[in-house]
Amino acid sequence: MNIEMIRAAAARLHGHIRRTPLLSSPALDDIAGRRVLVKPECLQHTGSFKYRGARAALSALDPDTRARGVLAFSSGNHAQGIARAAGEYGVPAVIVMPRDAPRLKIDTTRALGAEVVLYDRGREDRAAIGAALAKERGLTLIRPYDEPEVIAGQGTCGLEIAEDARALGIETAEVLSCCGGGGLSSGIALALEAEAPGLTLRTVEPEAFDDMKRSLAEGRITGHCGPEGGLCDAILTPQPGEITFPILARLAGPGIAVSDDHALRAMALAFQRLKLVAEPGGAVALAAALFSPEIRAGTVIATISGGNVEADTFTRALATLG
Repeated sequence: MNIEMIRAAAARLHGHIRRTPLLSSPALDDIAGRRVLVKPECLQHTGSFKYRGARAALSALDPDTRARGVLAFSSGNHAQGIARAAGEYGVPAVIVMPRDAPRLKIDTTRALGAEVVLYDRGREDRAAIGAALAKERGLTLIRPYDEPEVIAGQGTCGLEIAEDARALGIETAEVLSCCGGGGLSSGIALALEAEAPGLTLRTVEPEAFDDMKRSLAEGRITGHCGPEGGLCDAILTPQPGEITFPILARLAGPGIAVSDDHALRAMALAFQRLKLVAEPGGAVALAAALFSPEIRAGTVIATISGGNVEADTFTRALATLG
């Protein structure tokens, strides 16, 4: 992985992705006690940053390989990104999704044209299911985060952050990234290293599912201590990626973990103050920016990584406004 791969991905993605802005609100600054800028990837195609990596990965495939179709594992956002990108290329997409993924994400993935294969994440091995499908149908697996071209695509988000920070005269800041396996975080970190070295990437995860935070602290890949599922379904992974972790171990600051209550509160404030819809996993970085005592920087840039939330969860978040 290197910056040239990210720049090449940016060139291939030009005209296909949405360039999301940096947004601000004086009310959020007051709550946080610092300047808070928000990168709303919930406004990206399919409602998540995942489209960047999905489209980048498909665009990098040999045309004959791509034509046979692609396979992905996902709880929803990577699924939708792959489904849309595959549809744009007119190729088959098969998505292996956990049975307990939000119904909205399952239905939307199907609506985008992908075939969805459901599995029980507590009893079945998605890798084995995927391997059998790939062999049977000649599909190419595109992993959700531990995939170089996916990381390169996610890194284009970092290029945009660097460019916009430079335009605003921001030379130092902490960039908070919602983190599951680390694809978005590692891509942004590589982009910042090259284009905005005064900006430091920090990963943010839900409490009890903070495998990246634990791994960064211990200097080795380790898992989390949480159950199989949780509120922030979009970013629940068993452990960091083999490719993403070394990048973040070299470039990221200490990881941060936030409570589900703070994630819900951040969702509500994003809607109230910025008119943005965030899903729980997509709001953890904003939650850290607003509420974490571990933040010391005077300026923070927080990603909202996705906005694919079911109505009952969003209603629960809005209720925190009182």
